[in-house]
Amino acid sequence: MSFVIVIISLVILILLISYFKVDAFISFLLVSIGAGIALGIPLERLPEAVNQGVGSIMGNLTLIIVLGAMLGKLVAESGAAKKIADVMVDLFGTKYIQWGLMITGFIVGIPLFYGIGFVLLVPLIFSVVNQYKLPAVYIGLPMLAALSVTHGFLPPHPSPVALVTLFGADLGMTLILGMCLAIPAIILAGPVFAKALKNVKSGPVTLFEQKENSGQYGTPGKANSLISATLPVILLIIGTIIPYILTDLDGRASSVLALVSAPSVVMLISLMVATYTLGLNQGRSMKQIMGVYVDATKDIAMILLIIAGSGIFKQVMEESGVSTLLADVFKQLPVHPLVLGWLITAIIRVCIGSATVAALTAAGVIMPLVEQAGVNPSLMVLSLGAGSLFFSHVNDSGFWLFKEYFNLSLKDTFKSWSVMETIVSVVGLAGVWILSHFI
Repeated sequence: MSFVIVIISLVILILLISYFKVDAFISFLLVSIGAGIALGIPLERLPEAVNQGVGSIMGNLTLIIVLGAMLGKLVAESGAAKKIADVMVDLFGTKYIQWGLMITGFIVGIPLFYGIGFVLLVPLIFSVVNQYKLPAVYIGLPMLAALSVTHGFLPPHPSPVALVTLFGADLGMTLILGMCLAIPAIILAGPVFAKALKNVKSGPVTLFEQKENSGQYGTPGKANSLISATLPVILLIIGTIIPYILTDLDGRASSVLALVSAPSVVMLISLMVATYTLGLNQGRSMKQIMGVYVDATKDIAMILLIIAGSGIFKQVMEESGVSTLLADVFKQLPVHPLVLGWLITAIIRVCIGSATVAALTAAGVIMPLVEQAGVNPSLMVLSLGAGSLFFSHVNDSGFWLFKEYFNLSLKDTFKSWSVMETIVSVVGLAGVWILSHFI
């Protein structure tokens, strides 16, 4: 009976979000409380379970997501993202312009949320299209594939960070493994797949023009832009690798390393550096920079609430004992846990549309199996991240952003965008499967 309740709960969650258009956080909250009652959790325990669910997940990742949003907002507002894009276009030239745009999307996509990166970079795509008279979808898809992959696979984006917290994975190692998967996924879904799209016609961009630097502030240089935007990745990778290289560190050195390599401290250091290099050093006052940071927190408020809602659902599953029962059932299935996690996430993604909601919902179902089956938690994070990108279609805002910006028919949007997302998802799963044989 417990399994039936869980399935009904997931169906109701999907219907509330996709059909009745109820906010994802409120949907999570309603379904979690309803499931808790149906699963027999004492009524007086439910409020405590809700609070524990929010606290258990938000305590570890709020700082990372908020600081990451502030950094990304400053990278965009300062002109650093555009500077990186211009450098890549100049570096690769017309012949390899796709590769230049793809790398730009990857670098810019690390600190920026997907929606911001999309709006910021699409005008660049059309400026290249107009200058060199090239097909827009053929040129632009590699860049957008890179943006999508960073959103689904790599910290400090909200979904990967939340999954790292839920599964108790190492953030630095997840980042390194995610980058290993991202490279082939972006290449296959970007430049390789785009060769089949040269004949897809698109109209001019008509929505949301990029906000230009008015000239009131200086524009950061090439090295400054690149280092400031990617500093969190650099520090996380260094912090992860050093213990494997310097194995004879004394106690105090190890303690200092543990502090400065902690993800929240890494993000704080990166933000402090960017506050000077992209803010004060470019003529902005501290008050103006803080205003940028306030706007950034407004942008991610609902994302934080959605993640909190998923934590409540997870806590209800644990409190009722259903998580353990699900793990026992899943262990008997002739499907590897990594594949099962990807499959559950992909199904929810197709039904709901939101990659973040799909990954976090699936995590609450598949989590108990990770420990019991001895699955590497970082690989499970990446498996769910890959599944969350599967087949974007009409219930996904990213689908409509792409369609409207490029002025495509529904058929051509499915043929380009939806297939690209599916390739990214499947290649990600294949990469996770291969890595599981070595890790």
